[in-house]
Amino acid sequence: MSYDNPLIAAKLRRWEKYLKEYSLPLWEDIPNFGLYMEQVLVLLKEYLDYLPPELKEEQLITAAAINNYVRNKYMPEPQKKRYYRVHIAYLVMICTLKRSLSIATLQKMIPVGIEEEQVKEIYSAYVRRHKHTANFFIEQIRQIAGPILQHKNADDNEMSTSETEELIEAAAILSGLSGLLAEKLLLLEGKTLEDVEK
Repeated sequence: MSYDNPLIAAKLRRWEKYLKEYSLPLWEDIPNFGLYMEQVLVLLKEYLDYLPPELKEEQLITAAAINNYVRNKYMPEPQKKRYYRVHIAYLVMICTLKRSLSIATLQKMIPVGIEEEQVKEIYSAYVRRHKHTANFFIEQIRQIAGPILQHKNADDNEMSTSETEELIEAAAILSGLSGLLAEKLLLLEGKTLEDVEK
């Protein structure tokens, strides 16, 4: 493969700037007046607008997927075909996590059948964690891609690379390992060391 490193550097800098300014909607900012499916799809596309421009044409979520989440009880049912704040909060969390976790596993993180106040607490904590993690991610990429980005004080460590192919590999490996860690921790819920040793 052949990459134009100045182009890659420019794209990474642009996405970094966007990610720094981006945040998921706060609970209070999500509409609570009952939206129909098409309105929900438009709103989710707006809320989850942190994808690089090259990936924005991919359909983030479909009506069929939402119906499937409801049918499989991964989120509450709409009320008379209308989706409210609580539904949209579930969908925001599902859409941002489904790239790294299975939908079935997500149910452990965001259970269905809980009070709206509990959903609000889970969602609000998730929005904060998303922002902190995005900032951490930006710093990690700055370190790994320091030579590509031509940072004056780029760390010369085992992880830093001046090759786009190596950056792609590192990002994919980190993604896979992070997903495995999350799955493993979710599987340990409610277990003790004694249970595991048996």
